[in-house]
Amino acid sequence: MSKGCNGNMENKIKQVFYELKQHAPFTALATAVAILIAFVVLYFFEKTISEEGFHLFHFLHVIASATVTAGIFYKYKPRIVPALLIGILGAIIIGSISDVVFPYFGWVSLNIDIHFHLPLIEKTVLVLLSALVGSLAGILIRTTKCPHFIHVFFSVFASLFYLLSFTLVFSPSYFIAAFFVVFAAVIIPCCLSDIVFPFFFLPGDKKMIQ
Repeated sequence: MSKGCNGNMENKIKQVFYELKQHAPFTALATAVAILIAFVVLYFFEKTISEEGFHLFHFLHVIASATVTAGIFYKYKPRIVPALLIGILGAIIIGSISDVVFPYFGWVSLNIDIHFHLPLIEKTVLVLLSALVGSLAGILIRTTKCPHFIHVFFSVFASLFYLLSFTLVFSPSYFIAAFFVVFAAVIIPCCLSDIVFPFFFLPGDKKMIQ
């Protein structure tokens, strides 16, 4: 690998850590607010968080993720088909990791019983349609900071609702652990999908969106 390629990769890695640092406070605040809302709904209003609630936020999350990923790619390389593919691929893979894989293994690592549920397998058509709609929207608006804000919001609630919907026995004390699990599930996959993922398919040393 040439020195130019090495330098380009080093710059991208530095930008990854910079973006994670920049987005950490907002992600932590969004996670804390979501947990507080869920706690009030569950224990003061005595309402349950259903599987349908998780599905709603997961589909919204996939749409938002595809919007940002496809939009960023198309902004720098206006090719519709590649932008659609990058948006769909990034939204489905990273959305599944953020909403399902991270929360599931976070709970498993804490010896908390939870049911594994992957919408990509059980509701394939809806997931694909969500990713397609989001990618088309991203190509049309070419993304702004607003979609990233919305993306994080949907991701926080999708990850949290997964824990609330599929945990076999949920205790109020679990909310403390949920904060750290949800925070990790959002800050790592979602910020990388918005800010890093599309740039690895672009030539040259493009500056990532801040």
